[in-house]
Amino acid sequence: MWLITAISSALLFGLAGWWMKVSQMRGGSTRTLLLGLYASGMLGFGIHAALEGTWGWLAEPRVWIAGLIIGAGSAWGNALFMKALHYGPASLTSPLTNMNIILVIAAATWWYQEPLSMAQATGISMLLLAVIFIAHKKKEPLTITEKRWFILVGIAILMFALRNGGLKVTDELGLPSAPILFIAYALSLCWFLIPKRTTASRAAEQTGLRLGIVAGLFSYGGLQLYAAALATGQANIAAPIFATNSLVVAAGAIIFYKEKLTFVQWAAFAFMILGLIVIRL
Repeated sequence: MWLITAISSALLFGLAGWWMKVSQMRGGSTRTLLLGLYASGMLGFGIHAALEGTWGWLAEPRVWIAGLIIGAGSAWGNALFMKALHYGPASLTSPLTNMNIILVIAAATWWYQEPLSMAQATGISMLLLAVIFIAHKKKEPLTITEKRWFILVGIAILMFALRNGGLKVTDELGLPSAPILFIAYALSLCWFLIPKRTTASRAAEQTGLRLGIVAGLFSYGGLQLYAAALATGQANIAAPIFATNSLVVAAGAIIFYKEKLTFVQWAAFAFMILGLIVIRL
């Protein structure tokens, strides 16, 4: 059952990425997009915490510390990723930042002693190849001339690892995920509320905000299911499955924007399907 939960988390979180893609295609403002995303996501986690009766955990200092760390990982990870795209190609930046999952797998396997069979390791390898291959773009130059790109990508990997791996740590500590993610999204919202210089038009800001709100709802659903998969299953398998959410964006681009994929990108979908099958064996 937890395996289905993990796959569902990747699907929903991928739909969050899809609406971010739609905002980009429609010229939406990145800043208002993230504002809307964290605002609606925060609301989702707040309602979830109230319904499951974990709202009282907000009085626990450890929940605030965890929320601060995971929130920093989410907000700064996204900010550094977007910044890195200014200095390097997406076909390198995206798969490298997604490699934060390797840190989560390593921690779950060696620190928390989660079992990992040869078949599962093979399936995980296929999923990681899918994450790497999906960002491949034939015509995009792969030369990196800006040294700051390496720094930005390196820190972004660590930040995303704090978000994706932090939920495993908090679960092991017996802390509920909903109030932690509520705090994380609230702090992220505050970060993006800081006034910044922008040249975006009012129409672009409205588009970004509107689609960001929709993306935030899927982001809430995806992360909450991911937390549930970590709590009921293996993090060293749930984490790489969750990382395949980027393939949902690619699938949407094929269907709705008629984007053509390279042979390598089609191979990514094949590796994802084979990886999930092998893990299930």
